[in-house]
Amino acid sequence: MSLIKRSVSLEGHATSVALEAEFWAALDGHARQRRLSLAGLIGEIDSQRGDRPLASALRVWALLHQVLPEG
Repeated sequence: MSLIKRSVSLEGHATSVALEAEFWAALDGHARQRRLSLAGLIGEIDSQRGDRPLASALRVWALLHQVLPEG
C-alpha cells in the first residue's frame, strides 16, 4: 500500500501527514459527519495524542471510531 501525504495547518503551523488511502477516507467521512473540516478533526485528535506520533494517532483514532457493519 502506498501512502498519501497531505498538508494541514495545526495551531497555525503547517505539517504533513502520510497515511494510507483507507485511513484518509475514514477521517474524511468522520469529519463530514461531524460537519468539521478535516483539519479541524485532525486538530482535535492532535490535541489528545500525547507523545504518540501524529500519523499513528490518526490511524488509531480511525480504527477506534470505525463504523462496523451490523450483522
